[in-house]
Amino acid sequence: MMHDEVVTRRGWLDDQRFLDLIGITNLIPGPNSTEMAMHVGQERAGWRGLVTAGASFIVPAALIVLAFAWAYVEYGGTPSGEAILYGIKPVVVMIVAQALLKLGRSAVKGWLTGIVAVTAGVAYWVGVSELAILAVGGALVLTVRSFRRPGAAMVIPVGLGSWSVLQASIAEQVSLGRLFVVFLKAGAFLYGSGYVLLAFLQNDLVSRLQVLTEQQLLDAIAIGQFTPGPVFTTATFIGYVLAGVPGAVVATIGIFVPAFFLVGAVTPLARRIRDRAWTAALLDGVNASALGLMGGVTLQLSGDALVDPITFGIGAGAALLIWRTRLNSAWLVLGGGAVGVAAGLLALGPFG
Repeated sequence: MMHDEVVTRRGWLDDQRFLDLIGITNLIPGPNSTEMAMHVGQERAGWRGLVTAGASFIVPAALIVLAFAWAYVEYGGTPSGEAILYGIKPVVVMIVAQALLKLGRSAVKGWLTGIVAVTAGVAYWVGVSELAILAVGGALVLTVRSFRRPGAAMVIPVGLGSWSVLQASIAEQVSLGRLFVVFLKAGAFLYGSGYVLLAFLQNDLVSRLQVLTEQQLLDAIAIGQFTPGPVFTTATFIGYVLAGVPGAVVATIGIFVPAFFLVGAVTPLARRIRDRAWTAALLDGVNASALGLMGGVTLQLSGDALVDPITFGIGAGAALLIWRTRLNSAWLVLGGGAVGVAAGLLALGPFG
């Protein structure tokens, strides 16, 4: 859609420049679709264009998610709300699994990245920090491919040092300030697909701080997937669930603000780093690690979504439609919700 708007219809960029911007977007952390919009805005109108494009891309989606978050808090615990989510969650798991398979074809480029992906998944399951997994995976591929280039691996420790400061500032309970830090960390260091956000939130809010349940996390993912806009607006939903409107605002700002600074800093470098061997190696390692994280968190969340024959049937039906058709995922989620409501009305599954 973006290519059609800014290259084909408006002629703001040519194909080569558009591809260069996609490449640089994949080399920096943060939400790729949002950052691509910011890149286009900066190319068109400098820093004002960057801010305008970024805000225009984020704000409508965040407001829609905020409305769903309000409805979830007000009605999510009622039988009808539970029925909708009962049907939606198996679909979400299959959508994430499909994204995992699709990304795997491009992320695993040989035995090295395959080993990194599998090791990352295992490391996540045994409790290793997701940021350490991403950093080590990127460093490993970079080192193996460029061990004859002195200084090539020097780019990794900078990010790790910054992460340690943020990690140390997260306490056992979540205030607005600490909520901001949790999502700032995700926005500043998250590589790969937006679904890797699941691993970050699982580790910070579910496992360590214990202020969010796995079911709430999966519900948040369902809303983030169902609504238009970047998956990172999941932060808006979680912020509202934990701290109302102030929490939603703080979480949304925290997760998106690093992208504005990162895009502003790297867009001018896009032409200079194109086709560099070390950036390609680093990106391959990080992408393989992100793939492993996605696999680990998908398996973990599937245990909460696939709980009986009905949910297994919903999941299988969604998987078949994803494989055989080009239906928008929003229709699949709507269909899952409708089946959940029907199960509630007919007193089937957990509603019987």
